[in-house]
Amino acid sequence: MSRLTGVGVSSGRAAGPIVRVADPLPEPAATPAPADLVAEAARISPAADAVAQGLFQRAAKVGGDAKAVLETTAAMAMDPALTSQAEQLVSTRSLPAARAVFEAANGFADALRAAGGYMAERARDVHDVRDRIIAVIEGVTPPGVPEITAPSVLVARDLAPADTADLDPELVLALVTEEGGPTSHTAILARALGIPAVVAVRGVLGVPASGVPASGATVDGDEGTVELSDVEVAARAAERPEHADWDGVGQTSDGAPVKVLANVGSATDSTAAVEAGAQGVGLFRTEFCYLGADVEPDVATQRAAYAEVLAPFAGKPVVVRTLDAGADKPLAFLDMGVEPNPALGVRGLRVAFDRPDLVDTQLEAIAGAAQDSGAEVSVMAPMVATADEAAWFAERARARGIDRVGVMIEVPAAALSAAEILQAVDFVSIGTNDLAQYVFAADRMAGALAGLNDPWQPALLRLIAMIGQAGRHVDKSVGVCGEAASDPHLAGVLAGLGVTSLSMNASAVRAVGAALAQHPLGTFRKAAEAALEAPSAAAARQTTKTTLA
Repeated sequence: MSRLTGVGVSSGRAAGPIVRVADPLPEPAATPAPADLVAEAARISPAADAVAQGLFQRAAKVGGDAKAVLETTAAMAMDPALTSQAEQLVSTRSLPAARAVFEAANGFADALRAAGGYMAERARDVHDVRDRIIAVIEGVTPPGVPEITAPSVLVARDLAPADTADLDPELVLALVTEEGGPTSHTAILARALGIPAVVAVRGVLGVPASGVPASGATVDGDEGTVELSDVEVAARAAERPEHADWDGVGQTSDGAPVKVLANVGSATDSTAAVEAGAQGVGLFRTEFCYLGADVEPDVATQRAAYAEVLAPFAGKPVVVRTLDAGADKPLAFLDMGVEPNPALGVRGLRVAFDRPDLVDTQLEAIAGAAQDSGAEVSVMAPMVATADEAAWFAERARARGIDRVGVMIEVPAAALSAAEILQAVDFVSIGTNDLAQYVFAADRMAGALAGLNDPWQPALLRLIAMIGQAGRHVDKSVGVCGEAASDPHLAGVLAGLGVTSLSMNASAVRAVGAALAQHPLGTFRKAAEAALEAPSAAAARQTTKTTLA
């Protein structure tokens, strides 16, 4: 028996035999050059079509988020930009088809990773599509989750959305990955399925000291531990809470309101959020309107695109975040130049200081889309650091007819200046993903640093408490729209810290709503106080669990 530690991202304890997900395919060779370049290039498109059709067939058997994930991955496989780039590499560099797909896909993945944030997390999806197409070309078994016939613990290096979209929670008792972090797809999926999960478990794919490969595992998603055994482990499922009885009203058991909202970035996301029962949208990412654009989209184009996303929430609150771009998230029509450290450079609202026309055009389009859709629209700016910056943005937004204006708090300086910032705006929303990585100087995409990006870290919770106190003092709302908001066990603690709204992936809405309704606000405040005094993230989890038992 060996005991490994990682980051617990979905609560519960389960045990069972291990099913391993195969590692990605090895890198295809660049030689020998094909004898017939035209015939070699012609192999790529049919392989991509075969992958897409297989994913569409899986999508036809499921619904909701799973269907959307599989259809999105299928669309990526069919992307003509990917296939044409790969075909060009065959003809211009005499590469074998598999190698051409490998290099073309890696180019797209690198671009997404350079975009940072939410887009960077999609690079894993491109690698998944890449490996599936290469498997068809080479005639080998494609990567992904093998057929699971009995209750098991799924262990992988990492998991792509298409790996897990149609997993059966009756057969998958728990998820364990060697890579990933608190904001990874695995974490989101596990919470949606209500199964224990631990990520960033370094060494879980290796051979234990005994020299005998592990055949069973006991997973504790609260403690973040995985116990591996070389003898048979009886399957034991974790109890899964039932969330279906949530009444759709975000509040504690004594009626203190805490809005349960959704994060969206497309019309499909909005539809899923409505179906999940979200009370509105706490974060509408507008970057989708700019991706791939060679010139800045005009007011009419943006207005129509935003209205389509807003329409399902007519009469409900929606918070629209203005463009979050910069040198670390490049756009073709924005010549940001080269910066030595782009993550700390001109990004978010800082771009608008040099290009105020960019934010003015977007604000005009948002105001128009609000009229067209009937949604109760607010706006907020990303990467705000000072009260002066907040006031600058608020003045421009109100001048274009948007009455309710806020800002994101992702920069530690903004957290420390929350009281002054709230004098200039109507609300703030905490982006815990970025705030954590800046507080701990730890890239949230680095699996080795996943523990520092754990939203249960007391230092992060103490900053949130400061912001919550500032909001209470002036009676203005404080939201959380980072992945921390989707953890049902953390939701009550955040409410106890003064957070008045939580915005998350649609799949987590019902679980969070139900969790908030389990206790009065006073109990959540006691749990929050205990978490603030904890010496570590693990201790904060445990003391909260004890308080809310």
